[in-house]
Amino acid sequence: MHKKLTVLALAAAALATSACVTVIDAGDGGDYAWTGQGAQPFDSARDQCRERAGDREGTTAFIQCMSEKGWTRTND
Repeated sequence: MHKKLTVLALAAAALATSACVTVIDAGDGGDYAWTGQGAQPFDSARDQCRERAGDREGTTAFIQCMSEKGWTRTND
């Protein structure tokens, strides 16, 4: 019984931590981290937003685009 509870607890912890992803965008030059929960895959979201914002990642348009795809930018 104890083993089953341990396995269940580990599975629950794995699911809880897998729902939120943090990515450091080294190519950005601003040392920003992007956090996404249930977000679109980071690379495709970034590429689509670069096209939309004209490769200007520091702009409000780029940050808003990423937000629409489930990503939040934080300065670490």
